[in-house]
Formats: sequence, structure tokens, C-alpha cells
Amino acid sequence: MDSTSATESLAPPATASIEAASPLKRAFNRIFTRHLMNIAILMALPVIFTVSLNPSRESMRDPDIWWHLADARQLTTTHHFIRTEPNSFTVGGQPWVNPEWLAELPYWFSYQALHLRGIYLAEWIVMCANLVFLYWRGYRKSGHAGAAWWAAALAFLLISVNSGPRTISIAYLAMSSELAILDAHRRGNTRALWLLPPLFCFWVNLHGSWLIGLALFVLYILSGAFDFKKGAFEQEAFSAAERNRLLMVLGLCLVALFVNPYGWRLVWNPIDMMANQKLNIANVMEWKPLNLSTVAGFSAFAAICLMVVANALKGRKWCVFEMAIVFFAWYAALDHMRFAFMAAVLTTPILAVDLRRGFNLESDQKTIPGANAFMVTAAALVILFIFPTEKNLKEKLGTFFPMQSLGEIQPSWRTFNADTVGGMMAFLSKPDFIDSRFDIFEHQGVLADYLKTMYLISPLEVFDKYRIDHVLVTDTMPVAYLLKHSAGWTIVKREKTGGDIYVTFARTPGAPAGSTTAGAIQPTTR
Repeated sequence: MDSTSATESLAPPATASIEAASPLKRAFNRIFTRHLMNIAILMALPVIFTVSLNPSRESMRDPDIWWHLADARQLTTTHHFIRTEPNSFTVGGQPWVNPEWLAELPYWFSYQALHLRGIYLAEWIVMCANLVFLYWRGYRKSGHAGAAWWAAALAFLLISVNSGPRTISIAYLAMSSELAILDAHRRGNTRALWLLPPLFCFWVNLHGSWLIGLALFVLYILSGAFDFKKGAFEQEAFSAAERNRLLMVLGLCLVALFVNPYGWRLVWNPIDMMANQKLNIANVMEWKPLNLSTVAGFSAFAAICLMVVANALKGRKWCVFEMAIVFFAWYAALDHMRFAFMAAVLTTPILAVDLRRGFNLESDQKTIPGANAFMVTAAALVILFIFPTEKNLKEKLGTFFPMQSLGEIQPSWRTFNADTVGGMMAFLSKPDFIDSRFDIFEHQGVLADYLKTMYLISPLEVFDKYRIDHVLVTDTMPVAYLLKHSAGWTIVKREKTGGDIYVTFARTPGAPAGSTTAGAIQPTTR
């Protein structure tokens, strides 16, 4: 039913020359295929160009991974799921579900095994798995390794918007799996549909993006509810038996969502975010519109242009579902930059088809195994050369987090902190005011109070409300300027981290404005 479907695997075609060669040469030729070369190059791209994986740039900067690790540590040590907020003194003890508990575990186990290098390795493996999956889906759909590689390479630029050790990166593997299953169903493999309920059972415990996946499945069913053959569209309706099968699978998927440690509350979580977390969405950079002057923005524009030009050069028939997900993908990416990754997951295989058809790419089955082996070896050497040491990553960590200042925080302190260090405070078992989760903090009004402080609306009133006795922020934040010029506050620590200087203030009744302890005059250098 899918006219653009390709061969059933990535295995290279058998040729007379291969069969006539010696067994060793045949093995060499079968190993070092064009696909292996393409995959090796794709796997080298993240360590070279991704901000969070290139050790010379911003490795270890992500603020979220640390509270994820703290949560996973609690789960694996207590053998009980977290049901109340465990890290902060502002909302500690309030009911809370951990919607990403399963996706946190790979990062935690990697950290336990290899420490900071484990986090780096897990991030790289997850990103490479996404890229290779997109390449495979692109090849299955287009039948052309070159078109699939260029589409996946462009997807890499879109994926970079969510670079970092992110739980959503694991969830996007689930989304790719769903789309691969739906593609298999369009090719006539009806049994593949029965993989969807266990997939959603797994996905709901990974990340709230399962809701988008469920919407895509519903869209797939609706788009096949009718025949539509007009212009570029060629849509055949599902038979009654097939429609009933799809509805049965959908029902099982809905039931599977409730197979989780939190029941209906975990299912409600992504809906709650859309309906009740307006401050979260309004103030987190990832929820801002995509800036077309960034790498991800330019890549999105390029992908859209390529799809339009390719179809203008040589049009093809579209099913309604494909057209709908293309429109949805680019609308979502342009409206919220974090969905650029999702746009890559949804559109890369379709772009591979358009590249092959629109630009009349010839068959690329002929290949040179020796050249492939050289490129694979070169890619492996680049990865090994760039892969950082534990010492490098520890040094990098200190350029983003004030580790000395955080280490000096006492359990009895009530420290108002910048949200970017809240996750690290949780990881170090230091009670924090807020971290980058934001969900429970918005529900309890803490996020609103945090913003009132950071925007100098009523900072001193917030400090009194929560009985704040210490403040840890960067020197350039407005609240730091206020405290420097307010009586009753003393600077007790300055610490330089890369381009920032973190300042720790202590509430000191009777101290004149601008008070500084002797040990805090000069920033700590690294």
C-alpha cells in the first residue's frame, strides 16, 4: 500500500564478484558496507558538533540530569517509588509523581559504572540510537542509502536543540518505534500493530510525550477512515475488519497506559502540564518559538524548503496521514523550539523519499568496501580521540556549577538558589528552594514566588515568607545587586565558574549594606 516502501533490510545485495571472492574477502565486503560507513559517520557527528558532547564546549552543563540522578538514586536504594517531593524545603513532602522514572535509570546505572564518563556515554549512545533509527527508517521508506543519510544528517542538526543527557531523547526512540510500526502496517504487516500496547506501556513510564504518540495513532486511524483520491492525495480507506483491529489495538494502548506505579496520576501528568502549568511554559527557554537564525532554526527552514522543492521537481502521491504529520511537525517545531527534535523524528523518512524522487537519485548499491572500511576506522578514531577523560569532565563540571559553594551549604540552611543549580543541590543532598522541574513548584506557588524574586517584584517579602537565611545566585542577577545594597545581608562566598561568578549571601541582622566577609573578597579561580 505504501508505494515508497523499500527493501526489507539494510543488508547489501549479493553480487557475482562477492560470491567469486575468497571467504575472507567476502566477509570483509559484507561487513564494510555503505550502511556501516553511513552509520559510523552519523555516530561521529555528535561528539564533533554537539554542544553537550564536544568536551571543549558545554559538556555536563545540563541542569536537569542531576535531579534525575537524585531521583533514580532514591528509587534504587530504597526500592520504593517516589510519591512525595524529596529534595526541596519549599514543597518537600507534597504529593508528587516522577513521570520519567524509567528513563532516568539508564543514566543512573551509567553514572554508577563510569561516573561522569557514564553520563557522557549514555547521552552519546541515546543520540546515536536516534540517528541510526532515523537513518534506518529513511532507508526502508526511500530505498536509497544516500538519501537516507542526508536526511538523517539534517535531522542531527534539528536534534541538537535537545542535546544533553535528556530523558526525552529516550522517549523519542519510542516515538520512532511507533512510526516504524505504523509504516509496517501500511506495507501490509498487520501483526506489527500488536506491538503498540506494550510500547505504550513502556513509553508512559519514560516521558509524557506518550500523549503525542497516542494522538498520532488516533490520527492514523482517522486518516484511513475514508477514501480520498484527488490531486496529490491517494488515500485508501481501511476495510471494516482492519478498522476494528486498529480500534481494538487503540483500546489496549489506553489500558496499557495505566500499567505504571502511579496509576491515573501518571496518565494525567502531561495533560496537567498543558492545562495548569502556564508559568512553566512561559518561562522555560525550550518552550519559546524556534529562532530561525539558530542552527536548529536554519535546519528546519532548509528541511521545509527541500521538501517543497523536491515535490515541485517531481511530485508524488501522499496519504493524508503523511501530510498531516508533516504540517503538525513543523508547526510544533516553529511554535516551541523543543519540538524540533520531534519534527526530525516525524519527517526524516519522508524527506528521504522526497530527496530520492525529487532529485532523481540513481541507485547507490555499488560501493567500495575498502573506502568504507577507511571511513569507519576514521570515524572510530575520531570518537576515541574526542571521548573525554573523567578528569576533563570534572573540570568542565566546575565551569558550570559552583561546586565549592554548593559543598559548603549546610542541611539546616534555607537557601534561595538559582533554578539552574537546584538539580545539583538535590544530587548533593542539599535542600533547595527550587530546581528545574517546575511542575510541583508551580502547583504550590513556589515558582510564582521565585519569579517575583528574580524580577525584583517582591524579593524581600519572599525571603521573609520562606524564612530564607542564605541566597546563592550569580553576580549578574538583579537580586544579587539588590542584596549587595541592602542592610542585613553579607557576602560570605564568591566562586568563579567559567563566565559567571556565583555569590553566596547570608542573612546577617544589623550588618550594613555591602558587607563582605574577609574570605569572600576574591572569587575562587579554577
